[in-house]
Amino acid sequence: MVAVEGVTLDEAIAGFGRYLESERRASVRTVEAYGDDLKGLLAFARSRGSSAVEDVGAVDVYLLRGWLGTLARKHAPSSIQRKVSAVRTWMRWLRRRRVIATCPADELAAPKVRLSVDAARQVVEAASGDTPKALRDRAVLELLYGSGLRVSELCGLDLDELDLAGRSARVLGKGNKERVVPLGGRCLEALSRWLEARPQWLRESRHPDAARAVFLTVRGRRLYMRAVEQLVQDYGALGAGRADLHPHALRHTCATHMLDGGADLRAIQEMLGHASLSTTQRYTHVSMEHLMRVYDAAHPMARAKK
Repeated sequence: MVAVEGVTLDEAIAGFGRYLESERRASVRTVEAYGDDLKGLLAFARSRGSSAVEDVGAVDVYLLRGWLGTLARKHAPSSIQRKVSAVRTWMRWLRRRRVIATCPADELAAPKVRLSVDAARQVVEAASGDTPKALRDRAVLELLYGSGLRVSELCGLDLDELDLAGRSARVLGKGNKERVVPLGGRCLEALSRWLEARPQWLRESRHPDAARAVFLTVRGRRLYMRAVEQLVQDYGALGAGRADLHPHALRHTCATHMLDGGADLRAIQEMLGHASLSTTQRYTHVSMEHLMRVYDAAHPMARAKK
């Protein structure tokens, strides 16, 4: 692929903003958030005298890592993760438009958002009340954190795939692979309460697919991924002060908390639907912190002599 030459960094950022507004019809808040993150990269490139200022094709992974490295001194990992996501989305758009030939942002490793058990509980319990929306949102959060579902799996879940008596659900994961996931006690309670309220939103629905769907929108349609992402962000901010929380962070948190609690890696692999155990093993570095605390407290050779 031959990239377009002579597009400045400023022009590339402005063009992306116009794309979000006109083609994606993104909210003003979303456009501003992307703009602020990318303008931060522009300011960093200018401060370093980078040639990328005059030619966006000169942006490389070293410039991006340098920018993120300076931010890491003052920003939380969750904030850095959002910026990585923003620059990756932007550069992939530039590549599709043939403004750049490759996407160096794909080489960036975003820091994982880590929630403590208390923080995860606060996010889930932030959805409280007896309205249909509150009941639906609580059931969604319980499934994401309690059973580690992917967003696509949750949105695609049908009523006949729930087995409340058997405390399980059948989900269709990546590669159309079906698996059975357990449902915890709190999740069962939340699902039961939501299913009682669900007919209120289904009554006016004109969408045939909605009759099968476990989760609905207020307009009686099957719940969609972007709505779940927004839901998690809202309760992340309300419950744990994490407005950048993503549904995958709850799935990640589910796995790490199970690992910390002594669950076997292969059991977690089966529950999450990972094709390879190596994917599940990515979570072990997080639990090393827990392991070191246990080691320091329990092993006689870990304690310094007094």
